[in-house]
Amino acid sequence: MAKIDARRAPGVLADPAGFRAVLLHGDDAGLVRERAEALVRTVLGGQMDDPFRLAELSREEAARAGVLAGEVAALAMTGGRRVVRLREATDAHAGPLKDALATPGEALLVLEGGELTTRSKLRVLAEAETGVAVIACYRERGEELAATLGRMLREEGVQADPAALSWLAGRLGEDRMQTRREVEKLALYVGAGGRVDEEAVLACGAEGAALDLDEALMAATAGDGATADRALAAAFAEGASPVAVLRAALRHVQRLHEAAVAGGDASVLRPPVFFRHKAAFERALRLWSPAALEAAGTALLEAEKRTKTTAFRDADVIIARAALAAVARQARR
Repeated sequence: MAKIDARRAPGVLADPAGFRAVLLHGDDAGLVRERAEALVRTVLGGQMDDPFRLAELSREEAARAGVLAGEVAALAMTGGRRVVRLREATDAHAGPLKDALATPGEALLVLEGGELTTRSKLRVLAEAETGVAVIACYRERGEELAATLGRMLREEGVQADPAALSWLAGRLGEDRMQTRREVEKLALYVGAGGRVDEEAVLACGAEGAALDLDEALMAATAGDGATADRALAAAFAEGASPVAVLRAALRHVQRLHEAAVAGGDASVLRPPVFFRHKAAFERALRLWSPAALEAAGTALLEAEKRTKTTAFRDADVIIARAALAAVARQARR
């Protein structure tokens, strides 16, 4: 079994010498791509543009008989270990991968897959091979994402307040590459040795859809359905996704519930409530009981499931808007 858990993944990315192939798969395409590029850098160092050491295959090329095995067996004319990279690995490549692993060769094969199920032929084959590292690349959320954001910012030479990290974690994470771009922008804004606080994320990272979504969530839990719907429509116009909206709404409701069961004391929350939202958060706390918040959370989870199964165009947007409208109606009651 060659499944690599989250704790071991950095070690494999830093030193894949013990493996002939690495399969990266999951719902975060940006993280898959980032880790693939990290593997290429690890093996090739400063020679990432060397055509004799790096072969990039299309999905169609790699599916043809003998192509993958031939690339894995080829030697680098300039010396050193070669890398063979396949960006769109699917079950059609299970057979070619098996042939490549049966062929002598020293090249590292990097396969970038999408959301491969546990029954995926490619994933089943890879997990059964001791010479293949299988690394899942799933979207991080909540505290896990906040920790990653803090680490990224430290790598850029800056620190961050917990409240700022929490706010960012609630709005980033759908794609690792986008998250990294936002982190780099924040680091440039505060400068080397600076600190990312609430004012900094508002000035640099809280644009467009993020601010509109905040307004929508606060208005919905305060019972202002009209304001919530207008703000939500603006967030969608700025590019917010229905799934991201529903997940943000669920996180908001969960934090309200945590404070509600503590007797309506928002100070127990860690990280603390974002300073811009304290007044609206406290108003919502006065309206909701813990039981009502539990019911709202269950309804939001169900709404997210429906967005993933609907086949009608824009139905996911309609579902998300209806879910927030239902929250606002409950708050008014």
